[in-house]
Amino acid sequence: MFFLTILLFSYSQMSQQIQKTTANGKEMVSNPKLELVQGTLNVVMKQNVTLSCLSEPGSPPVRYTLFKHNQQVSAFNSSDLSPALFTLTISSASDVGQYKCKAEYNNSSGGKYSNSLTFTLLEPISKPVLSSPTSQAKQGQNVTLSCFSENGSLPITYLFFKGTQNISPQKTMQKRKAAVIFLFINSLSDFGTYKCKANNSFPNITKYSNAFNFTLAEERSHSQPLIISLGLILLLLIIGFALAIPFFLIPLYKAKKFKSSRPSTGLISRVNAEECENEVIYSEIGKLLSPPAVRQVSSGPGREHLLTLLAEALPEIPQNPYLAPSDSHTAKTAAG
Repeated sequence: MFFLTILLFSYSQMSQQIQKTTANGKEMVSNPKLELVQGTLNVVMKQNVTLSCLSEPGSPPVRYTLFKHNQQVSAFNSSDLSPALFTLTISSASDVGQYKCKAEYNNSSGGKYSNSLTFTLLEPISKPVLSSPTSQAKQGQNVTLSCFSENGSLPITYLFFKGTQNISPQKTMQKRKAAVIFLFINSLSDFGTYKCKANNSFPNITKYSNAFNFTLAEERSHSQPLIISLGLILLLLIIGFALAIPFFLIPLYKAKKFKSSRPSTGLISRVNAEECENEVIYSEIGKLLSPPAVRQVSSGPGREHLLTLLAEALPEIPQNPYLAPSDSHTAKTAAG
């Protein structure tokens, strides 16, 4: 039994050794190792990086090919056991991503792939914006400040300060969200100008935000709401009175004026009618009188004076041939 176990182990080792050799006796390549020898995985525009690819053990010559997302970028034939070096220039966003290399012998159908390396393009941050839901506060009030940079590679680190003094620890945001801090306005010294700054992995770039001021909110008097309410009530009363004028007050005034003017109008009409009647009587009588009598009648004050003048003037009236005796007698009777 022990002898059988040793025999199986020896057979396994021999099989692995056979798999590592080719038909012509060369040792098969192993999975190569891809390494970054110059630069960083976080790159910026126009940056140069160098990658090395090496399969060990392996029998030269070995062909090394560099791929980016399964697309061939470059190839190198190594005649010795030295690694293949690939130099890249990051000229656009399409140059970043995942890279691998492949090691194989020339004119062979097999090959082994390496580990992957991923490049990330760094973008400089934009100027952060410092804001708060309110710009006025009172002593004893809690307020918030938020700082946010819209552009730039993540993560982004924010720092808040007042004047030149830091007021909070650094806040590193792994997602594109604003950094928020809470402040307690304890005294008047907590009012003033606040700022924040932001930076990321992009080298030598730090951006400062706008300035934000907290001001002291004015205390409102308790009587101010009452004054506002009274003012609104007064305004409603004025509007109601203005609306009532054309619909109620003006028609009521016209009705009262019409009632008060009706008696006086009738009296004036009767007086005018009597005056017109007197004028007609005077005119008819004047035709019968002589010219001197007419002048006296025209200047008389009224009906009584007229009758007196008629009594005095009757003897002087000549006999009218066209007047019937009965008419003359009637005139004398009226004068008497």
